[in-house]
Amino acid sequence: MLYWLTALSDGGDFFNLFRYITFRAGGAFMTALLFGFLFGQPLINVLRRRQGKGQPIRDDGPEGHFAKAGTPTMGGLLIVGALTTSTLLWARLDNPFVWIVLFVTLSFAAIGFADDYAKVSKQTTAGVSGKVRLLLGFLIAGIAAYVAAINHPEALQNQLALPVFKDTLINLGYLFIPFSIIVIVGAANAVNLTDGLDGLAIMPVMIAAGTLGVIAYAVGRVDFTEYLDVHYVPGTGEILIFTAGLFGGGLGFLWYNAPPAAVFMGDTGSLALGGALGAIAVSTKHELVLAIVGGLFVVEAMSVIIQVLYFKRTGKRVFLMAPIHHHYEKKGWAEPQIVIRFWIISLILAMIGLATLKVR
Repeated sequence: MLYWLTALSDGGDFFNLFRYITFRAGGAFMTALLFGFLFGQPLINVLRRRQGKGQPIRDDGPEGHFAKAGTPTMGGLLIVGALTTSTLLWARLDNPFVWIVLFVTLSFAAIGFADDYAKVSKQTTAGVSGKVRLLLGFLIAGIAAYVAAINHPEALQNQLALPVFKDTLINLGYLFIPFSIIVIVGAANAVNLTDGLDGLAIMPVMIAAGTLGVIAYAVGRVDFTEYLDVHYVPGTGEILIFTAGLFGGGLGFLWYNAPPAAVFMGDTGSLALGGALGAIAVSTKHELVLAIVGGLFVVEAMSVIIQVLYFKRTGKRVFLMAPIHHHYEKKGWAEPQIVIRFWIISLILAMIGLATLKVR
């Protein structure tokens, strides 16, 4: 919205700064960060009063988690509120990719909110039906994928771009929409599965979002794409403002979510943020790079899939408990040890993902 202040510029004054994506990304970051610090504690107080016993703790979960009973959930409202406010203030609102990512984020946040509300109101770990969640997720992701496809350059429409092999495009045709749905819904649910320890999910999400924001800025500039030899997708640079808001809002949330957490992200946050990562990857034509940058989420999701399939087939378990962060809890690792080591892994994977921009 503040971009419209450029209409007051004569080309060499303060208002001219609002033309620059990097300046507005900095503004979005600070706005979201301040939002988190200003509204974090008041939101926690409201959630604590309204939820009473807080998020229900699974009976079959790690024993150490029973000490977390009474902690409020739905803290994702703080992150979503911060990134939405900052994006609406600082991004160009005539950019379709901004609205695609916001649409997915807010829609998945609504699904997560309904799930969290059902859990805390009924004091059960079973919320909204998994089938209903998936169906709604598929519908939202399908709409986002279609709008993204029609806004891609004609040469890239329905194409899958490969990292490293930059001259190679795979024409998915009608399969592009189903593929994109899998990317978005898969990312949303993978982040949801990762959100099981204090601070575990939010930092890897911030790292992945920051990495994808840099990629979005690069592929949205023709001079950068020529140098890096990647496909040019006009307009994606504005996504950097969204990711800057996510990063700022994430830091504000982490202030309260750091061990021992005063509030949990809940499905409200994890589904929204995961869906956002998937939508950014689809918008920028970097769906496969997301699997690298968000590799931690992939491992967490795969650990659950492997555990379930192997147990159904043999009656035995591959991991002591899934998702895999619980496996390490069962092995005796301290919660902060698991969280920080997983953060390190996420940062390493982000560096590998960024490296694909220049590998020839």
